[in-house]
Amino acid sequence: MAALALTCGLLLSACGATAGIPEADGTDGRGLPMPGEIKPTTPMTNSATTTVPNPAQLTVSSERSSSGPVASGGPSAPYNYAPSIMTTATGEDMWWCSQLPGWARPGDQILFGQASGPDGPFVGPGVPALQVFVNSPSGFDQLHTCDPSVLRVDGEYYLYYTGTSDPQGQNNSIGLAQSTDGIHWVRANGGAPIVAPAGDTAGGNSYGAGQPSALYLNGWFYLLFTDTSGKAANPSGAGQFVLRSTTPAFTSDVQALGPSGFTTVGSTKTPRLRSVVEANSADWMWVDSLNAFAIAADTAQGTTVTFWDADFTYQPYQPVTLGGPAEDGPGLVRTPEGHAPIPAGDPCGSLPIDLVRATSDPTAPTGLTHYGVTVTGFDGCTTAAQASDVLNGFAMPSPDRTMDLLVGGKFVDFERASVAQAVAVGTLDQQVPALAGVPVEATIAAQASGISTSGEPLGLVATNGHLCLVGSTNAVQLNSSTVQPVDAAKWAAYPGGCDLSTLRP
Repeated sequence: MAALALTCGLLLSACGATAGIPEADGTDGRGLPMPGEIKPTTPMTNSATTTVPNPAQLTVSSERSSSGPVASGGPSAPYNYAPSIMTTATGEDMWWCSQLPGWARPGDQILFGQASGPDGPFVGPGVPALQVFVNSPSGFDQLHTCDPSVLRVDGEYYLYYTGTSDPQGQNNSIGLAQSTDGIHWVRANGGAPIVAPAGDTAGGNSYGAGQPSALYLNGWFYLLFTDTSGKAANPSGAGQFVLRSTTPAFTSDVQALGPSGFTTVGSTKTPRLRSVVEANSADWMWVDSLNAFAIAADTAQGTTVTFWDADFTYQPYQPVTLGGPAEDGPGLVRTPEGHAPIPAGDPCGSLPIDLVRATSDPTAPTGLTHYGVTVTGFDGCTTAAQASDVLNGFAMPSPDRTMDLLVGGKFVDFERASVAQAVAVGTLDQQVPALAGVPVEATIAAQASGISTSGEPLGLVATNGHLCLVGSTNAVQLNSSTVQPVDAAKWAAYPGGCDLSTLRP
């Protein structure tokens, strides 16, 4: 639900020929306030002897923007806002909130489009956008489904969204749907919300819980969201809270971020005791090269990105602002797991921050426009652990004049550089010093045997007998390998653990 719009129902001139159903932000003027200064909240409580570094200054350059809107639901759509953007091997996929005429149950819907880059245009098959998720006939989301945040983890898509059945767009909760293709969705958790308002305070803002942003990190699903009933929300209801769980529906192993860090809680309806930023809606991503969370939210200057370390104990970098008009919360361009994309040219020392946000009409936000900057002034590969995260999937020269491919904290050594480059996400011209002690897991010799079986990626047999999955027919051909088809039993008999086929988004 758009945090900043007032209502489509009160301003019919901004709603075109829709059925007069307002956006899910309320019609009583108590929607979340217009953007202002973002205020990072108090760091985690530490021992009196604990010291944290001062925030480092980052260098911002290469400011960029699209020449105009990059997506819409067509001329009949009264608004387009709250995007979620996933970078892929061929470009970007985007889901966003709109309201198309003709649907049997009027209300906010989620649209989908694809583009070759963030400048768009994002289009659905044969139409300006494809309607992929709508309100349900019954349940908590009968009227509105909006604010998508989409992940892809282990081949499964997860759509976190805001829903409500309240005609005024109030009393929102957060739901989850799953998909195998990002287009056809099935509601999870039996159609019930996974996060409801905590009800810690009975303030004047009855919006509830919504505007989720999800990411996946080290086996945890993290959820950043608004809850105007949270104890740590400011008097206007602004505040961003964090939950994490090992399960995508947050049905077990749930932890909440509080004043002393993450603690295990009985359910997602736990008191909201700590907000990480005083903002009305936000998107976030994990930045491997900075070893930090980056939280983007709109301000009077545009969109400001604040940074938190992994435990939310301190802010390692000063905020970065992307200027220009902003009328609703931004959507960051992220990897399928919600991480910052790694640039192939300078993965250790540069960070592209790109986002799409609504830029016009605060009462019915629309004009989805791309903005971006490049951030430098840091070294993201100073330790083996951090370099392994940043450079996962990168190829680099090895000391014995072959080509090493870094995957999962280990090297796969290729006798032919062209084969490594065919499966790598990028190539460095020299090895990173921090990786000098990383072990070689397997070696792929020229003309190594190729193995195939039904339903599995192509593989090359390493010198130690392990099967390294490359997936790419091109890689097999460049290696001058002959492919031998085998049955499932023989395929399973090869030692595995060397999967290179999933390195590209």
